[in-house]
Amino acid sequence: MTSVQVSPFHRSDFSLAGLLVHGRWPDNVAEWSQVLVLSVRIAAVPGTVPTSEVFRARDDLDVAAVGEPVGALICEGPALGEDAPGPGQFSGSVPPALMVLHPPNETIPDLEEDDGAASGCLFLPGIPELGLEHRATWVQADSEGKVSKLLSAGPVDPMQDPDLAVLSSFLAA
Repeated sequence: MTSVQVSPFHRSDFSLAGLLVHGRWPDNVAEWSQVLVLSVRIAAVPGTVPTSEVFRARDDLDVAAVGEPVGALICEGPALGEDAPGPGQFSGSVPPALMVLHPPNETIPDLEEDDGAASGCLFLPGIPELGLEHRATWVQADSEGKVSKLLSAGPVDPMQDPDLAVLSSFLAA
């Protein structure tokens, strides 16, 4: 079976622009959790994620990248504020995954010794009316790679978690 490989790419100011996905898309929540762990570790490096930012999974890439990626998680802007995606912005073509990354200055660590950790949430939207439930995973990690929180759940109610509520609002028509 082909493995899932992920490589980050940055803007000229070294902030994270997205992650290329090579080989194949993750098949399940466990594989998506590993993508989120890598993403949060990157977000924990000072300056790579300046504010909480939203990333959308896309497979309609128009790039000639090394390794011919199957898709990418592309930064769509800040999670909140004037430049944030609007409600329903992704409703026309629902992505297989949405992710929010929070840098250390916007993460409240669960434990005092985790000061400096970044966090993130990845939402896998389902179609509940067809029996395909929403799933999600949450990670908190520092730039040295220590993961202090890793949770996965399904089914999830997007209104029971602030990150999921924001991400699901981008899908609501």
